Amino acid sequence: MTELAKKRPEFRNIHLVRDVRTYRMPAAAVVSILHRISGVIMFVLLPFIVWMLDKSLSSEISYDAFTAVFRAGAGFVPGWFFKLMALALIWSYLHHFIAGIRHLWMDLSHSAVNKEFGRKSAVTTLVISIALTVVLGAKLFGLY
Repeated sequence: MTELAKKRPEFRNIHLVRDVRTYRMPAAAVVSILHRISGVIMFVLLPFIVWMLDKSLSSEISYDAFTAVFRAGAGFVPGWFFKLMALALIWSYLHHFIAGIRHLWMDLSHSAVNKEFGRKSAVTTLVISIALTVVLGAKLFGLY
């Protein structure tokens, strides 16, 4: 009787070293993981955000010192490093915001959510967040 029974599929955990290189995550999974990562980046860079807000709003002198940090750097840290931190903050905010809108839309329209919508909305989220980051990063680095 056991020979005639259909063999059940074997499910296993993904091995970190062996399987991660070959495992292909869907776009929705990538957006979900990046949504978490962008939240962590915003949390970690919170002191940098507070510093930027304080320096940019305190006085004209502190604003000049603030912009000088992005041009010439501070101490041994070059200015481009501060620009990269600001760019990481820009990307994390844009991605987190757009992915959050995607999640809210899915919560509001349960009947319209299916696998194809998940894939399309995930790809749209990635494209919009990366495109806006490139545009704002070009402005940050003085390309226009």
